[in-house]
Amino acid sequence: MNNTLKGVGAALCVALPFIFQASVRAADSTVDPALVQHGAYLAKLGDCVACHTAPKGKPFAGGLPMTTPMGQIYTTNITPDPQTGIGGYTLEDFKRAMREGVAKDGHNLYPAMPYPSYAKVNDDDMKALYAFFMHGVAPVQQANREPDIKWPLNMRWPLKFWNMAFLDKSVYQDKPGKDVAWNRGAYLIQGLGHCGSCHTPRGIAFQEKALDESGSEFLTGGVLDGWFAANLTGEHNVGLGRWNEQDLQAFLKTGANRHASAFGSMTSVINNSTQAMTDADVAAMTTYLKSLPPAGGNGKPPYTYDPQATRVSLNRPANDAGAQVYTAYCMHCHGANGQGFAPMLAPLAGNPNVLEKDASSLINVTLNGTADLVIGGVPSPFPMPKFAPVLDDQQIADVLSFVRGGWNNGAPAVTAAEVAKLRKSTQAAR
Repeated sequence: MNNTLKGVGAALCVALPFIFQASVRAADSTVDPALVQHGAYLAKLGDCVACHTAPKGKPFAGGLPMTTPMGQIYTTNITPDPQTGIGGYTLEDFKRAMREGVAKDGHNLYPAMPYPSYAKVNDDDMKALYAFFMHGVAPVQQANREPDIKWPLNMRWPLKFWNMAFLDKSVYQDKPGKDVAWNRGAYLIQGLGHCGSCHTPRGIAFQEKALDESGSEFLTGGVLDGWFAANLTGEHNVGLGRWNEQDLQAFLKTGANRHASAFGSMTSVINNSTQAMTDADVAAMTTYLKSLPPAGGNGKPPYTYDPQATRVSLNRPANDAGAQVYTAYCMHCHGANGQGFAPMLAPLAGNPNVLEKDASSLINVTLNGTADLVIGGVPSPFPMPKFAPVLDDQQIADVLSFVRGGWNNGAPAVTAAEVAKLRKSTQAAR
């Protein structure tokens, strides 16, 4: 869910042996192996391995740093180790932690744990998840790390009031008038998928401004840990308005389509979660997302491709500092026409991430590159490289301003100060 997941992005190869161990442990237990295996699938839907696995750490043993407005916290050990993990949790303890953000000993969890989303998960799925974590995961003795948050912000008792103000503990109920696929998609998106945790803007108290489609800001995009998670509504320019169902399904299964490619923490979601979903669940998520009306956006007319002005600029790169950088470092992958070589190499012309008003993701991915997409165990051949060691802040600002203004993209320019700020924050988090 954040920049520190980089390096866990290829963790499907880490998760798979662990899922195999799930079946071995289940075979030796009195718990129904089918329930454990169903729980393993649900854990993939929730992408639990990504947040609860540190780079080079053991799966689900925690320790991954996560940056919050208050300071850095570390994910917890959710293996069944009785001393340092959740081995002493009953099913009721587990459900309380998942739905209410309260640990067995009574302390409140920080809402970086998406329990406002998990509150929607039904009892049958909670039981299967519990079976998986208790009988399908190997225990790891690894103590949890205290957060790097200074007093008094590290006090947890105010979170009780946060929950009173912002937590809806209602389990998802099918919406009347909607078909089975729509309701299944809504259940996955709003619940275990916790898409709103990244893709919905947050308020001053770090609360999601909406938890379902009844809120106008639901899934309209949000900034989190140096990335801008994209708008997932039907908005034409920066959302999914130009994507058809096949485009969206391809993206969820492979991380790339004719419009865009996954990067940042979305790489981990593709690697560990959505590519492992059944076709029926992917189709259900697509049905729900494509039903969302346009919201948010960049306030521009609907995008239309126009290469003429950019072609002229590229023919005379000496007159444009951004075109110079683009010609030297970017054009061989993304093309003089800005259309790339999708799905292997992302287009920049009309790319929703390029058109977005907030340039955080473009700056971040240019500075730091992105982890490999690993589809079916095969890494992508052309990951975005990091340019932080190669280009200075002004050069990155120039080239991104060129890209955002090129091919009729019409997005605002990027400043060197914006690049410097993200360079400092992302390098400090490494």
